[in-house]
Amino acid sequence: MPGHIRTVLEMIKFEHSVFALPFALTGALLAARTTRHAWPTLWQLLWIILAMVAARSAAMTVNRIVDLRYDRENPRTRQRALATGALSISFAWFFTLIAVAVFLVAAWQLNPLALKLAPLALAILFFYSFTKRFTNWSHLFLGFALGISPAAAWIAITGSLDLRMLVLCAAVTLWVGGFDVLYACQDIEFDQRAGLFSIPRRFGIANALLIARSMHVGLVLLLGLLAAAFGLPWPAWLGVAVVAALLLYEHSLVNANDLSRLDAAFFTVNGYISLLFLLFWGAAAAVWRV
Repeated sequence: MPGHIRTVLEMIKFEHSVFALPFALTGALLAARTTRHAWPTLWQLLWIILAMVAARSAAMTVNRIVDLRYDRENPRTRQRALATGALSISFAWFFTLIAVAVFLVAAWQLNPLALKLAPLALAILFFYSFTKRFTNWSHLFLGFALGISPAAAWIAITGSLDLRMLVLCAAVTLWVGGFDVLYACQDIEFDQRAGLFSIPRRFGIANALLIARSMHVGLVLLLGLLAAAFGLPWPAWLGVAVVAALLLYEHSLVNANDLSRLDAAFFTVNGYISLLFLLFWGAAAAVWRV
């Protein structure tokens, strides 16, 4: 049984939940402090976390089902659970339905608008899995799928949406899109053989790295714009500087002739970026005079 659970967690890359969740929690903190001059309740935070994890789990499982043919053919992915038969397609669909049900219950527990928008959120998450079949910019679709999380968290707290949250959504979209471009550099030869679309395949690795860097420059600029729009105190600006420094380090790990350290850039550095962003912006919310 523990081994089966471990296989499921590997299938959905559960550890990657750390990427978007801190940005969602930041959205929740800003919402509560801006509108109520208070903090989110424990129950709100728990339901937001449950909704995030459930929605992402459903989306990742659908992605594995939709991409099963390619996972079996790609040397990098052929050891994944569905590709090897360690988990069955029927189990994957059952797991998806359970995750969707949990997500809908969490949205229902938060507020009516969250529940009304829940099907739209799922549609966005599931749509990403098909984009690499027709556009080189699928990386931005993935970014947007995760980027809606801060706005969703704001809605979860307030039952409405502040347009300033769209700036954070755009920032997360560029952040995720940028590191997904980096990650896709590993599959450029396979994408060419399989007829899949990606920025590295279309523009080459060197240009793809430049595009990823441009996205991350945009991320830093948008975070600065958001801090100014909310009038956040100095910890938020320090957080922006830390994010910028980590992105510089991330891009220093890879170049067009050497992608050997790409896993370190993808997993470790981006995990630190999201967690430290939450830490610094949480501190800013704590000392913020609203």
